[in-house]
Amino acid sequence: MIERTPILNVATHLILITGLALLLLPVWIAYVAATHDLQTVNSAPVEIWPGDQLWINVQAAWTQADFGPKFVNTFIVSVGVVVGKITIAAITAFGIVFFNHRLRMAIFWLIFITLMLPLEVRIVPTYAVAANALMPFQTILDWTGMTWLIERASGVRVDLQWNMLNSYTGLILPLIATATGTFLYRQFFLTIPDELVEAAKMDGAGPLRFLWQVLIPLSRTNIAALATIMFVYSWNQYLWPLLIITDRANYGLVVVELGNLVPDAMTTGGGVPNWHIAMAATLMVMIPPILVVIFMQRWFVRGLINTDK
Repeated sequence: MIERTPILNVATHLILITGLALLLLPVWIAYVAATHDLQTVNSAPVEIWPGDQLWINVQAAWTQADFGPKFVNTFIVSVGVVVGKITIAAITAFGIVFFNHRLRMAIFWLIFITLMLPLEVRIVPTYAVAANALMPFQTILDWTGMTWLIERASGVRVDLQWNMLNSYTGLILPLIATATGTFLYRQFFLTIPDELVEAAKMDGAGPLRFLWQVLIPLSRTNIAALATIMFVYSWNQYLWPLLIITDRANYGLVVVELGNLVPDAMTTGGGVPNWHIAMAATLMVMIPPILVVIFMQRWFVRGLINTDK
């Protein structure tokens, strides 16, 4: 049992307030910089109180970065990744928990081990697959001699190609597999009583009907928690879109475009970057994930800590 004392309460609140201040300080600096002109932002000492140039800087950032289509693209990609991760995680965990086969634990641990392999580590092979998603099948045909056999029999050489670069598919598909979501769903599915499974079988419910009509409604809080985490994750993607998207006019994302607002000294001829505009753009990019976290906070917490299923 946790002892409640005045000294412990004061110390706990001091730690929380200090942590909150450290988290909010960069946001406050960005907000203040977004409300001043370039001369004030680059002056010394640093201004710590807001100015009156916020709306002007926001308009300039929106126009320079062409944020209209970029926000639409980012929203499409984020929603696509969230839906894909939730679907794949639910089906995978369902197969691991409710289908009794010998390899289910081995499959689960192989999936769990991938938590140690972030996208940045497997970026090169993932890019190779995105450049031609059918390359593994083409390799199998080449190794087994089927390519040669088909060419000799029909005169047609099989060359399988599926290029996902510069497309929504390439932005979404490589990101939808999630070991975290699979683990979260598995832990919840393990709490489902066997009596409920047997009752569904007696009512004639097949596996997919049991998943759709029983498990999915029961796991609404888990879906909300996973959706919140994965929306923020997908919205903040930078390295993968930067790598596979060259047609930024049609498929550019806001986080990548945000980096382009701060050119280095070589591209500006030694000039000073427009930090006030970049900070205004930063505030705009931060708003959607913050709103998602705020509105989904209750469901997010319940999905992570609720054990009374």
